[in-house]
Amino acid sequence: MFGRKQDHDIDFGLIVPLFLHCLLLQAMLPLVRGGTTYRGVELDLSVVWIGFIGASFSLLPIVLAIPFGKIMDRGHDARAAQLGAIFMCGGALMLWLAPETRWHLLAANVLLGVGHLLAMAAHQIISVRSAGPKSRETVLSLYMLGLAVGQAVGPIIMAFAAGDARVAPTDLLFMLGVIVAAINIVVGFMIRRAPPKPPRPADEQRLSITEILRLKGLSATIFASVITVTTFDVLIIYMPLLGTERHIEASHVGWLLTVRAAGAMVSRVAYVSLFRIFGRVPLTLMSLLLAAAGLLMLALPLPLWLLYVGAVASGYGLGISSTLAFSGIVQLAPSNVRATALSVRLTGNRIGQVAFPSAASFFAAFAGAGGVFAIIAVSLVLAAIWFRQAWPQDKT
Repeated sequence: MFGRKQDHDIDFGLIVPLFLHCLLLQAMLPLVRGGTTYRGVELDLSVVWIGFIGASFSLLPIVLAIPFGKIMDRGHDARAAQLGAIFMCGGALMLWLAPETRWHLLAANVLLGVGHLLAMAAHQIISVRSAGPKSRETVLSLYMLGLAVGQAVGPIIMAFAAGDARVAPTDLLFMLGVIVAAINIVVGFMIRRAPPKPPRPADEQRLSITEILRLKGLSATIFASVITVTTFDVLIIYMPLLGTERHIEASHVGWLLTVRAAGAMVSRVAYVSLFRIFGRVPLTLMSLLLAAAGLLMLALPLPLWLLYVGAVASGYGLGISSTLAFSGIVQLAPSNVRATALSVRLTGNRIGQVAFPSAASFFAAFAGAGGVFAIIAVSLVLAAIWFRQAWPQDKT
């Protein structure tokens, strides 16, 4: 029965609205963020400006993620999810209704970034409290599946909206983003609040951020998370640019993002079985290297059908590796600072989302969008090497 823990210790009354909230949030992102890139092309902005506007999505979250995480540790995750959906809707409205200038694109992306941070920080903790230890990997894979489904739905909508145009109609994309965001506000209020937490014992040990980062294997796991999440972001920002450089229709750009998300979706359906077969470390290494291979295919001037192969491979690898990085942090961090540790992950993600697109925009100015994908592929390989060396042997 919904809302009651069963033998499998999964709370379906909590995981179902969380799944829908994640799905809608991720479906909205390609519409507003991809639309921002296309609007930058319409405004004839330089690739550096497009990269900077993309990076502005993560500027405030760099400093807000850890304070938000401490709020989550006090049991306010449902309210944060609701507020995040409201902020996202506000950012989409700014894009749809505000004057068409680079500065309004910048401001709207900042607002979207804060809303996204609130929602994602909440989602992480809600997913953890949706099940007990017995079903944790299953629930985390369901949560990540919701992300992947949304990441597939958004580009499908974008592809149909674009038709055979090389530059998608941005007003339509932004309007659709507002509609999806408004629905997500309603879903957010279906998420049940956490029960009140008992007072903390006076002798309870609280770890500082530095002490959390020193936990064996945690920094390497956070780095793997940063690279995988940043790769998702870079694909959304630079796939439209790759399409314009190589004269690929906007509809194909949408479908490339869709099959990438479909690969992630399929991998998360198979995640629990693959985890049991291979174990954490081998599966992490294989998934990171597969994602790197897919990014290299996108970087090369290959026929369109091979770009689709590369998009599927990158999506499948990223889908598994991002899930493993998330569950690894949950496993390594003590329960009383778990939200804070996950927010350190979000901080790292946002730093990566600022640093990589910003640096990539300068690199793309002379190497093109394909060069950006090549750099990300190398970073995924480095993440695999560090993770292999750092993960504690007594953890599975």
